[in-house]
Amino acid sequence: MSRAKVGGKKHPKKRGQRATSNIFAMFDQAQIQEFKEAFNMIDQNRDGFIDHEDLKDMLASLGQEPSDQLVDGMMSEAPGPLNFTMFLTLFGEKLTGTDPEDVIRNAFACFDEEGTGKIHEDRLRELLTTMGDRFTDAEVDQMLRGAPVDSVGNFDYVAFTRILKHGTKDE
Repeated sequence: MSRAKVGGKKHPKKRGQRATSNIFAMFDQAQIQEFKEAFNMIDQNRDGFIDHEDLKDMLASLGQEPSDQLVDGMMSEAPGPLNFTMFLTLFGEKLTGTDPEDVIRNAFACFDEEGTGKIHEDRLRELLTTMGDRFTDAEVDQMLRGAPVDSVGNFDYVAFTRILKHGTKDE
């Protein structure tokens, strides 16, 4: 090899930083497949990118009438074109922003005076609508939909925390 090639250029090209290079390592194959399916459902025009119109159409299909301002705000969360890798990166950032499982479980445990791992649904509703960042009744209903509540109305916060962090057994 000639000396010119071995020595390289005086000003080598710098590669841009790639923040997403490890994103696929954050999820297992089943999760990645689910994200891919979700991405494909949103990418209405099938061009490999989610754009303003794709997002607006998807929200409309869910019965929402989003304003252009809302859709623009959502699109601005991505620092560039929203392809699948960027979509996965955004979800990774959102998911890693949650508290660890034990922190969530301990927050519920503060209101479990008997240490059973359960809080009655009525008591939980009262707590969520009157303390801290207050939930609306509709938000509590949404949270409890599909949540582990037994036949007498006891909310199993240990199981709920597991579902929040790891998904359901079916997933």
